[in-house]
Amino acid sequence: MILLAILLVVFGLPMLVGGVWLITLGGSWYYALAGTTLIIIALLVKPRRAFAQILYALLLAATVVWAYWEVGFDWWPLASRLGVLLLLAIPLLFPGPAGRRHGAVTLAIVWIGVGLFTVASIPYDAHRIKGELTTDAVVPNPRLGDVPQGDWLSYGRSNLGQRYSPLDQITPENVSDLELAWQYQTGDLKGPDDVGETTYEATPLKVGNTLYLCTPHNWLVALDADTGKERWVYNAKVPSESQRQHQTCRGVSYLPSSSGQGDIPEVKTLQSPAENQASRECDSQLFLPTSDARLLALDPFTGARCSNFADDGSLNLMHNMPYKQDGFYYSTSPPVVASGVVVVAGAVNDNYAINSPSGVIRAYNAKTGELVWNWDPANPDQTQPFGENETYSASSPNSWAVASADEELGLVYFPMGNRTPDQLGMYRTPEEETYASSVVALKLDTGQVAWVQQFVHHDLWDMDTPAQPSLVDIETEQGLQPGLVVPTKQGDVYVLNRETGEPLIPITEQSAPQGTIEGDYAAETQPVSALSFRPPTLKASDMWGASAIDQMICRIRFQSLRYEGIYTPPSVQGTLVYPGNFGVFNWGGIAVDPERQVMFGMPLYMAFIQRLVPKDNNTPMGPTNQGEQGLNENAGAQYAVEMKPLMSPLGIPCQRPPWGYVAGADLRTGEIMWKHKNGTVEDMAPIPIPLELGVPGIGGPIITRGGVVFLAATVDDYLRAYNLTDGEELWRARLPAGGQATPMTYLNSQGEQMVVQVAGGHGSVGTTIGDYVLAYKLK
Repeated sequence: MILLAILLVVFGLPMLVGGVWLITLGGSWYYALAGTTLIIIALLVKPRRAFAQILYALLLAATVVWAYWEVGFDWWPLASRLGVLLLLAIPLLFPGPAGRRHGAVTLAIVWIGVGLFTVASIPYDAHRIKGELTTDAVVPNPRLGDVPQGDWLSYGRSNLGQRYSPLDQITPENVSDLELAWQYQTGDLKGPDDVGETTYEATPLKVGNTLYLCTPHNWLVALDADTGKERWVYNAKVPSESQRQHQTCRGVSYLPSSSGQGDIPEVKTLQSPAENQASRECDSQLFLPTSDARLLALDPFTGARCSNFADDGSLNLMHNMPYKQDGFYYSTSPPVVASGVVVVAGAVNDNYAINSPSGVIRAYNAKTGELVWNWDPANPDQTQPFGENETYSASSPNSWAVASADEELGLVYFPMGNRTPDQLGMYRTPEEETYASSVVALKLDTGQVAWVQQFVHHDLWDMDTPAQPSLVDIETEQGLQPGLVVPTKQGDVYVLNRETGEPLIPITEQSAPQGTIEGDYAAETQPVSALSFRPPTLKASDMWGASAIDQMICRIRFQSLRYEGIYTPPSVQGTLVYPGNFGVFNWGGIAVDPERQVMFGMPLYMAFIQRLVPKDNNTPMGPTNQGEQGLNENAGAQYAVEMKPLMSPLGIPCQRPPWGYVAGADLRTGEIMWKHKNGTVEDMAPIPIPLELGVPGIGGPIITRGGVVFLAATVDDYLRAYNLTDGEELWRARLPAGGQATPMTYLNSQGEQMVVQVAGGHGSVGTTIGDYVLAYKLK
């Protein structure tokens, strides 16, 4: 009895103390009352056991009513409120020495009832949208880009960025027969001098019978598409740099030979390593962006640098930059190759300094490397090439995600980020305000703006447009229209006419919270798309934990932050940002089926905290420039900014699961047809139990004409296949490392459909690090 009393006090006292604190913050009274009751029961458990049992039964009954009122019939939040109380009740279920049974019987009846109620909620999915997408081809023979059926010539398969393959050998009926065909390891692993966000996010290209992929440290690897055998490796020899925010490469780009798209290189095994090859004149070319701000042109046959491009195959992207700090500017995404130019954008480090390199977008002659035009969002009308002594605007909005192009319309489409610092808007010019957090269409021949559609006004939350626009012709009441589909961090998916920028699915404006630090302002309204995966506004009852105690701590954190819903302005107090910095969608984006007119996405829901930190020159700040999970200096500004996910003391998200879903929507109507949780906590929890909570992830999907979707991305190390029609999981394969890269599919030389996944992990997400390339095919 003494041990039980101690356990009740150990559990009850923190609830009482924390509960009183929570009450002072305007939160729930339950925890203080429950803690007080547990302490009273501990005092009575020996002298008046029957009364203690009845009192415990009343606590259980009151708790189940309160829990259901707060969260409904939902297993995980119910379990966190009732689980420990049900366990602590077990020693009390037996009569005391005096043999009085009425207390034990009362408690047993309530205990069984509460337990059955809680267990009965397990199979019920309170968050599922159940439905089906059409299986009909609404638009027969749609535009898929100028790509041979069995190839994958750019990051999204074509410049249209659909991530859709016309291959149909793999179907929902036979996908379970997929098995590993070959495996390759690059040898490029995260080292001790690397930054935290060293990530492997590459999607290979398949040209002829060769795969081309880059690694985090900017090696370009050529593999035999049949066997995975290495053909050559080019090492860009990128030096380490502690001020580099990201160490990653999402892919490379391909320029076909001048004789036409069909002239595809059949690479032979080399006699010597590619990095030792002398440069040579190139017809077809591969473009490799590097994290030390170069663009390299390489020969697809040998891996040698192309002597005809720039300076012996190397173009220094720091030219004309107003500031040239090492590690502050680089390209993580492959450039766009279209209409004879290679168009390059780059990432500018978030929140490191107000005086940073420009976010300029530049087009170079794809054969020679000569500058054709430059478009600077802060100086949008001056697109003619800058002279040697001219400089672009400092810190202007940048485009770090993958772009798309429509050569028939002569337009290239860039998802735009924000001007650094992200959370401080007083440094921005009207021109920068116009193009930040938007998608902009530029003319391929001149760089002039054709149109712009903004998704966040006066962005104070790092709501960059993070993903490649998917270009797909949409069937409307007015007939087939050239569409553009782009997902956003806040969860809206915009469907626009890609020729004019006009919405094909309605966009409205909604009121937004006000009140900022002195010298700044918040936009009065913000746009919202009729096709949206935005989560509901968080409530205190949405806070979660493994037990009532860490759930209470999460509620204290929630009540301590400023939060008035989405777009609550940053504050010194600390602002809850939800959706958070990872966004509902990130760089992996979505995949679209241009025949069925549908999309597949992986919505993610994680709350973040952003806190403005006033600077005191007399007080050291400690380590800064720590990216999305730490303190960033904002050199030259009055405030630094601290960012981190809203987590419980046990290191799990404070808001209740699911945190990650898969979903399908109709692009003609904007209706979400199905949505359900995705992924397990097998690689998140201390004990590797594959509980299907629906977990975070970062990466992208692909769709095949066979009706199968492939996606890894989640923080458990699996590649999964789904039925596009209803989203049901059809197959999974265990990966040797985190699969935070978008897969691809192609035909090998034997006409067999292959699926390839890069598995190397993600530094800031914390998945298993590796260097794997894995290929699967049917048995």
